[in-house]
Amino acid sequence: MAATIITSEDLYQFKVELIDEIKQLFNQHSGNPTKKWLKSPEVRELLGISPGTLQNLRVNGTLPYTKVGGVLYYDYLEIIQVLEKNRVENKF
Repeated sequence: MAATIITSEDLYQFKVELIDEIKQLFNQHSGNPTKKWLKSPEVRELLGISPGTLQNLRVNGTLPYTKVGGVLYYDYLEIIQVLEKNRVENKF
């Protein structure tokens, strides 16, 4: 049986490839929806809010939405923009 020698460069390359694969898996399952329009239950799960809170965000104009045939849709990118616009910086 032949012995295989593993060099530091081999280990480094393995680490880089492993980290890339983990990043890809994380990005696929990080909750980042791939579709543009989300329904109310998806938005509530994404933001971790109740139906009443989502309704308040709609009523006071914080969160834009589109209504088609009684179904409410929210643009994923607009949700992210609202979160970024309302970001509070720590002032320490």
